[in-house]
Amino acid sequence: EVQLQASGGGLVQAGGSLRLACAASGFTFDEYALGWFRQAPGKEREGVSYITSTDGSTRYADSVKGRFTISRDNARNTVFLQMDSLKPEDTAVYLCAADQQPGIFLTPADYEYWGQGTQVTVSS
Repeated sequence: EVQLQASGGGLVQAGGSLRLACAASGFTFDEYALGWFRQAPGKEREGVSYITSTDGSTRYADSVKGRFTISRDNARNTVFLQMDSLKPEDTAVYLCAADQQPGIFLTPADYEYWGQGTQVTVSS
């Protein structure tokens, strides 16, 4: 059974930091690209960042570029999202996802496996 379990969310003041983790099981982790997405109430799910399975290349949404950093630890089957300089508009449920060959445009429909998400709330 495939599982993606996100953790690390919480309530933080604007300008603060959080580190999300997503622990995976049930598939060959190092053969999959990993992505982070977020969804705020009443809004569509949007891509935040992804990291490839091959060379660890990364891509970020313009809204988080320079503030968020994605990384992966294949030995621990875990992907991380370091979030710094958080803003109230970053408030959302953050979800991790996996796919062997997703496109480069952080499109949710490209991803095969999804976790349940963790809530991030940034107060002003």
